[in-house]
Amino acid sequence: MLRAEDAIPVAAADNKYDGELAAFRAYMRDVGGFAGSTRARREGILRQFLQEQFPGGLVSIAGLEPARVRSFILGELQGWTTATIRIVGGALNCYLRFRQMMGDDVQHLLGAIPRVACWRLSSLPDVLSDTQVEILLASFDKDFSSRRRAYAMVRCLTDLGLRTNEVVLLQLSDIDWRRGTISISRSKGRRFDVLPLPPETGDAIAAYLQHERPPSTNRAIFVRHVAPYDLPIQKDVVRRVVFDAYKRCGWSGTRVHILRHSVASRMLNAGVPMKQIADVLRHRSIDTSMIYTKVDLQRLAAVAMPWPGDVP
Repeated sequence: MLRAEDAIPVAAADNKYDGELAAFRAYMRDVGGFAGSTRARREGILRQFLQEQFPGGLVSIAGLEPARVRSFILGELQGWTTATIRIVGGALNCYLRFRQMMGDDVQHLLGAIPRVACWRLSSLPDVLSDTQVEILLASFDKDFSSRRRAYAMVRCLTDLGLRTNEVVLLQLSDIDWRRGTISISRSKGRRFDVLPLPPETGDAIAAYLQHERPPSTNRAIFVRHVAPYDLPIQKDVVRRVVFDAYKRCGWSGTRVHILRHSVASRMLNAGVPMKQIADVLRHRSIDTSMIYTKVDLQRLAAVAMPWPGDVP
């Protein structure tokens, strides 16, 4: 605000790569259709890459060597993990595809991007039991600042399996109170999904709207409770609410996504077909939902083969 009013000077910025980054940003938005968080992360990676490879500011893909691309992705000096290498490799692959569309010959550079081993469905998802979910929700019975907003957001996570950014994007017009449905804006894509609104979730949201939400012209359901009020909350607010609830329960959990996993686990234990679980979680492929079959230990034990050497 002070800079806009010319009260203080505008901070100097390194704008040598702004044109290249702006073109790549438009490509990711208009051609790739990537979510805003993905675009921001990849743009940050590309800025670091350009600064290291073209310190003078002149971007010349023709003079770029495959070994330099590979070295940057592997993070030999930073000691990156395999997960980070996958993210960095995906960002540069996207950028090189963009340059290829612009007419550059990058086939030899694309071949230099290392393929990191990623065993699909290899991990076992962390989930909360039904009892733990009840304990978590009961932790909101205590009186604290913005309690109704916090409770409503957590009910969206535990009842609907929403992602944090999907909670942030919820609008007042997304809820059809008469039909009992809620429209979810896809964070990964440009579509909307309509889901039934559980009564407990609807009651929590209605209580927040009636008794705690400050007057605001913003159409977001969850808005800031400190000035400026006419702005929606950020994802960090949702994460902080969940982490604070974990602390009140005496847990050391550090992942919000556990609540989404728990929704799938509860549905699976209740006998809900895998296709319906995939629909509720809004997975594009049912294969993505198959990882949750591994948490049904009772059914897996029934089909387990005896281990060689076991005593009958």
